Amino acid sequence: MKGLKGKTAIVTGASSGIGQAIAIRLAQEGCNIAINYRSDSEGAQTTRAKALNQAKAAGHEIQTLIVQADVSKAEAILAMMQEVNETWGGLDILINNAGIQIETPSHEVETDAFDKVIDVNLRGSYLCAREAIQQFLQQAKSGVIINVSSVHEVIPRPQYISYSISKGGMGNMTRTLALEYAKSGIRVNAIAPGATITPINQDWVEDAEKKAAVNQHIPMGRAGTAEEMAAATAFLVSEEATYITGQTLYIDGGLTLYADFREPWSA
Repeated sequence: MKGLKGKTAIVTGASSGIGQAIAIRLAQEGCNIAINYRSDSEGAQTTRAKALNQAKAAGHEIQTLIVQADVSKAEAILAMMQEVNETWGGLDILINNAGIQIETPSHEVETDAFDKVIDVNLRGSYLCAREAIQQFLQQAKSGVIINVSSVHEVIPRPQYISYSISKGGMGNMTRTLALEYAKSGIRVNAIAPGATITPINQDWVEDAEKKAAVNQHIPMGRAGTAEEMAAATAFLVSEEATYITGQTLYIDGGLTLYADFREPWSA
């Protein structure tokens, strides 16, 4: 992708899944990568090794930094941003990927559990974005933020009320920040993955019956891959997408196209 070589990027929640794939893809494009994790240090080391290997294979010499931080904690975010700034003297790209979900009937959700999801998915993403924007403004140069949302930004998800709320809020946060800082050359977009083959989804990925049940809701008939999410992210942060801001790109095989209406069952 055009214009990514030598850029510096933070990827939160980069020890596995989509975050790991994004970190590896940006490294392949020549970015220096700050790999954030909360508790999976082994996964973060794996991300680093794969990122360095892919960068080398693509002919790039990059630097990586592993940063432990719980993005639900403001002080941890500040320390992470400071470490990145001290290491590389600035920031070009923030990928807000860290996220969690808790399954519970909505009328039984404990307040602490609700707060935990909101604190990581929405509040944490905002705080990371706030600090990144401050850095971009101090640098007096453009920067890019990508929020990793979900199809559940617009599709209700029963028994995951806090997750659905967090992703709906992330969509409006994306649009608000994009509008507010467009004049400063700061772009803010989101990707919204549909069903994706990642470690967190192994329960249905490895069960043929469950996998078939998932796939039947997807017009393209299959789940996506983390690498497909990473490819779209690389495009959005590149100079190929400099006129795109405030958008959520749904990467879902058509899941948000109301798959049940593939056949005309109503007038």
